[in-house]
Amino acid sequence: MLADDDTDDRFFFDKALKVLPISSDLNTVEDGAKLMVYLAENSTQLPDVLFLDLNMPRKNGSECLEEIKRNPLLKDLPVIIYSTSLHEDVADVLYKNGAHYYIRKSGLAELEKTLLDVLTMIQDKKFTRPPRNKFILSLMAF
Repeated sequence: MLADDDTDDRFFFDKALKVLPISSDLNTVEDGAKLMVYLAENSTQLPDVLFLDLNMPRKNGSECLEEIKRNPLLKDLPVIIYSTSLHEDVADVLYKNGAHYYIRKSGLAELEKTLLDVLTMIQDKKFTRPPRNKFILSLMAF
């Protein structure tokens, strides 16, 4: 699942997923409020992973992360922050609040590689929360 208000980012994310050798289904929402409604309505069948943009209208990614991790039905959902901005102090808070990884938005080739790595870990059941020094997966700028 991808929660991102940017139409182009959702398009490129979907495009990157489609070229990977791992089968996946992508659901998207355009803002944090819609995300939380979706998760509440689907709490018995959550996505395998949530890619969460930080800067969204109505409810931002940080607020969504906190709400997800406080909810007993949602707290085990792996959340990967997927954002253009990258600030170490913000990354520290997101890690402390339970995010699994932080991916800085990058070019399509970098996104494909990162998604393949993440989906392979999930498929192989090796997807665990890393130590803080391995929390940030991508540092390549657009």
